[in-house]
Amino acid sequence: MLEWTGERIIPKLLKPTNGMLLEHIARYYFATPYIKGRVLDIACGTGYGCHMVAKERKREVEEIIGVDIDPETVYYANREYNHQKVTYMQKNAMDPDLPEQLGTFDTILSFETIEHVEDDQIFMDHLYRMLKPGGTLVLSSPFGRGRGKPTSEPFHVYQLTPEEFEELFVRFSNVEMYYQRGPTFEKKRDGVRYFIGVAVCTK
Repeated sequence: MLEWTGERIIPKLLKPTNGMLLEHIARYYFATPYIKGRVLDIACGTGYGCHMVAKERKREVEEIIGVDIDPETVYYANREYNHQKVTYMQKNAMDPDLPEQLGTFDTILSFETIEHVEDDQIFMDHLYRMLKPGGTLVLSSPFGRGRGKPTSEPFHVYQLTPEEFEELFVRFSNVEMYYQRGPTFEKKRDGVRYFIGVAVCTK
């Protein structure tokens, strides 16, 4: 069993009412209608999301590649969330050879990943290169003080401002921006402070 550090969601160690668990599961349910074809879940963690997607979209999905940097987490995902359409791999999202190693995808999911990388522009370039023309990227990020500024979260390099987050997607042909509040998602409303943004982008 993996050790709970607060870094990765381990559903089997958390109560069903745990807020963090509900938020993470909700992101996969939110993305479900967009998911089809060959799918990449980058920083898939323990694999519960890949397994959910494989079951929910079994007719629409050909293959799911779940990538995580931690070998113990990948081992756990293979053991606890095995599915015939899912392959888990240990990879580094910042590896310059990653696009060549993995190929291209119809759908890419990136939930709560970008705040962990040293260079968000390189990370976004990798995702863009791996996304097929007409493909869909669903990416979420917590908001914070901005690029290059410290954060109180021990595992985060920094947290983008809402404005910096929106600027990540300028080269996509279509972008829809949503905001997460607990397990719910909505378009921006005046007077509401949001802590997590979710972008749905078409290349």
